[in-house]
Amino acid sequence: PSGCGKTTLLRMLAGFIDPTAGNILFGDKEVTHTPPNKRNTGMVFQSYALWPHMTVLENVVATRGFQKKGVTGYLFGSDKKKAVAEAKSMLEQVGLTHVFNKYPNDLSGGMRQRLAIAQTLLANPRVLLLDEPFGALDPGIRAEMHELVLSLWKEHQLTVFMVTHDLKEGFYLGTRLWVLDKVRHDPT
Repeated sequence: PSGCGKTTLLRMLAGFIDPTAGNILFGDKEVTHTPPNKRNTGMVFQSYALWPHMTVLENVVATRGFQKKGVTGYLFGSDKKKAVAEAKSMLEQVGLTHVFNKYPNDLSGGMRQRLAIAQTLLANPRVLLLDEPFGALDPGIRAEMHELVLSLWKEHQLTVFMVTHDLKEGFYLGTRLWVLDKVRHDPT
């Protein structure tokens, strides 16, 4: 249910917030107080984190720029060529080669979701965190996204944590399911 801590759990796994108690382990490595950029996680938010003034290709290339040390994150020369080639390859994997030069606002919800996933995967995370990624999509696009996530999971050998309200979706996509619930205070 809403308010039971699903997004909070993802934010703790990503390193955006610290737990009030306990530790977070990735394998046997304790990462509780490790900064987000050192955790090897990637998060696709419920509302996509896309740059509206950048094209689809520029949005994905920006991922490499943000990984660069320094103040600006600008890429030049061979670094930029390599980032563009990698971005194009990732966009091909998610089925967006035909919209390289479009802007996020020109895309459907499913395409924006694919773009957000491409941005995240270009950073090569070991753990992919998805916060209700398909909730606003119509059933046909949702089914396509299910197949995309399953193929990317296999191809990239990812650990994926996905929050969903849809148990059928969870059973279809998941290998392990955690059901979160709020404490209920029933009148006696």
